[in-house]
Amino acid sequence: MLKIRLRRTGAKKQPSYRVVVAESTAPRDGTFLEILGHYNPLTNPTTFEINEERVREWLSRGATPSERVARLLSKRGLVEAPPRARAPATAEANG
Repeated sequence: MLKIRLRRTGAKKQPSYRVVVAESTAPRDGTFLEILGHYNPLTNPTTFEINEERVREWLSRGATPSERVARLLSKRGLVEAPPRARAPATAEANG
């Protein structure tokens, strides 16, 4: 199964990421099929550049984005935003 996910690059404590298409069983920084773009969460505002045409191509072939990539792609209107998980209510909150 193919995934569109983030591959970490950058120095220690200064992460930046490449958006890649990889087999779901491959390690995070292992082999990949294609680089689709890059993401840097440390810049202000965050940098996210992507080849939208290639993303649409891989999505049509059945690749599924990771949760973080799906959120980034939803800001560009390429996929629907995944629902956010909510923390369960605690006993203190309920009284």
